[in-house]
Amino acid sequence: MNHLIEIARSADPGPGVQFRHGPYGANGIAEFLRDVLAIANASVEGPRYIVVGIGVDSSGRKVVSPVSQDDFSGKPSYRAIANEYIEPPVRIRYQSVNVDGDRLGVYEIGDCQDRPYMMRVDFSESLRRGDAYARVNDAAIKMGRRQLQYLFELKFRDAVSSSDIEVGFPGEIIHKDLSLPTCDLAQLPSAVAGGKLQQLLKIRETSNNRGSTTVMARLTHARLFGSDDPYVDRTPTGLIREINSTRDEYRDADDYFLYDNNAQQIQLVVYNQGEEAIRDASLAIVMPNHNAFYVADRLPKVLSGEKYVDRSAEEQSRYPSVTLQDSAVQVAVKVGDIPAGSPVEVFSAPLRLCVGDDLQGRKFSMNYRLFGQNLRSPAKGKLRLIFE
Repeated sequence: MNHLIEIARSADPGPGVQFRHGPYGANGIAEFLRDVLAIANASVEGPRYIVVGIGVDSSGRKVVSPVSQDDFSGKPSYRAIANEYIEPPVRIRYQSVNVDGDRLGVYEIGDCQDRPYMMRVDFSESLRRGDAYARVNDAAIKMGRRQLQYLFELKFRDAVSSSDIEVGFPGEIIHKDLSLPTCDLAQLPSAVAGGKLQQLLKIRETSNNRGSTTVMARLTHARLFGSDDPYVDRTPTGLIREINSTRDEYRDADDYFLYDNNAQQIQLVVYNQGEEAIRDASLAIVMPNHNAFYVADRLPKVLSGEKYVDRSAEEQSRYPSVTLQDSAVQVAVKVGDIPAGSPVEVFSAPLRLCVGDDLQGRKFSMNYRLFGQNLRSPAKGKLRLIFE
């Protein structure tokens, strides 16, 4: 964090550092994508930074405009947007920093060695698939054919063929299919709690209709929650409100149930059968989404006694980047260099998922694309998850 404060306070604008007077927000996504592409394509070593909340006037003087805490709410999720629209994948974090009493934001874009970075899919009529940008005089300018050709020539000077790459599940041999057990999602803590409240609501409504007292409700409460749990006289409206809030109330317990107690931990390996190492590799995976297919977008909290405790930032940073969309789950991970001749594990911390019984007998595809600084083209393929 200290290095981000130092960047915000002391760095000068340049190819690897950009200053921006205000947040991008929901209406500035196109500008955000152009800026990230431009700074990722900069010819500099190491991480790059976009500092939000500091403008630079015509005389080169920095002008501070503090950023609201709302910009760090995760809506929009800038990392998810970058993963969805930019390829090869970029590692990006947006953090709040306090500089001399002012709240600023800093995007840290990881070491970008796999240029050119381009739009993976269309965002708008003016920001299309295949577009790439570079920074010129502190502005994001669309690259022309010559610039792209130069970057591709650099990239493929000592190129490795994607046909030499095999990706799969580890074992004595590399597998393309992986069988996974399913789980009874009715045992989710929020589902169990919601079911008990539903029974209380049913008894309460029935008792009211017969003009009875709360005796039945008391007896039902004792049966469901135990006699030691104090009875609270709830109205039907209050019970409905509690039922609707169970997912939020039991979020940590549900995550622990899904991604710890019943988690399937998935590892992949890459086998480079060529003669040269693949430099600065990254892997992007797309899977279908489903209401009985749970993929952790971060590691669950740890149960300590009766409390759930956050994991360290270092431990969370080892988990792959996961973006959950309505119809798809996207996973992106930096693999690094892949030497020739021996399988390399993809995930520093395995991907965690849990599959509900509703998917028993089904199969899901994992479509992958492996990028590398010296790969002529991404290595593409399909793996399968088989739910038993």
